[in-house]
Amino acid sequence: MPFEIVPPETHIDFIGRGKLCATLSAALILFSLAMIPVQGIRLGVDFAGGTEMQVRFEPGVDADEGRIRQALAESAVVEDPAVVRFGAVSSREFLVKFKGGEEVGSQTEAESEGASDMGESVTASIDRVELVEAALAEGVGALTVQRVDFVGPRVGAELRSDGLWALFWASLAILIYVTIRFSSRFAPGAVVAVFHDLLVTSGIFVILGLEFDLRVLAALLAIIGYSLNDTIIIYDRIRENMASRTKAALPAVLNLSVNQTLSRTVLTSGTTLVALLCLYFLGGDVIRPFAFAMLIGVVVGTYSSIYIAAPLLLLLEGETGAAVAGRKAASAR
Repeated sequence: MPFEIVPPETHIDFIGRGKLCATLSAALILFSLAMIPVQGIRLGVDFAGGTEMQVRFEPGVDADEGRIRQALAESAVVEDPAVVRFGAVSSREFLVKFKGGEEVGSQTEAESEGASDMGESVTASIDRVELVEAALAEGVGALTVQRVDFVGPRVGAELRSDGLWALFWASLAILIYVTIRFSSRFAPGAVVAVFHDLLVTSGIFVILGLEFDLRVLAALLAIIGYSLNDTIIIYDRIRENMASRTKAALPAVLNLSVNQTLSRTVLTSGTTLVALLCLYFLGGDVIRPFAFAMLIGVVVGTYSSIYIAAPLLLLLEGETGAAVAGRKAASAR
């Protein structure tokens, strides 16, 4: 007998709450968009360009993120640095990220002016790293620089553009897949649910003032796949019930389908959340942005599969209580 975390006789009117949930989602998305002019979108070094240093403090040095930020703030070498511990909580290694100033930003012009100017730009960036190292040594304690990575403005812009294109092509692939796998009337709901998840997740990052970098982009791409998986499971059950219950009203078929897959949805989302919570609290600061974005995405993706994708199918069908007669052939594989 299969394990059921939700009793089989459960009947929740998910479709009846569709309008309320859509209103709440729209309000959150609009609030997020309104916050962009106020707070702006914080782009990490990966997208804005800048420098990333990996430093290791000597044994006995009392180093933490707060002391490192304070030392850099007092020295006024860089503005708004991002500091994360590299590895375990007891680790003495840290990643220090800061955006490029005029020296680093001039690298784009240097590429068009010649190798000599580019050399001067790189030299200026190296000098800045040395100033940061000196500030940390004076304000925190003895250290060694393990690694330094420079990301120019042009590279950051290319990464940002490539990331947006990746999201676009992934969404287009979803539209094509759902159209082939089911039918064209199922595709809009899946795509809207995916875009809803991306907008809500990104909106929460904007509201909280968190940075967007490659880790967050990787999480957004993973959210697309996770959200689609949940939606496909529900849509597959909807198609089966539409074919077998040709005299039932469409809202009843949708509610039945969501309730029948509810146990599987809760189990899958629950186990995924447990793994992500472990990553967030135990995985260290480096992976925390990815884990946080995924935590939001899994919750929002589960919500959208139930309250956005299924009710949208009802809206597109233009039915509120009509029978589903005649859909068996159209819903066949």
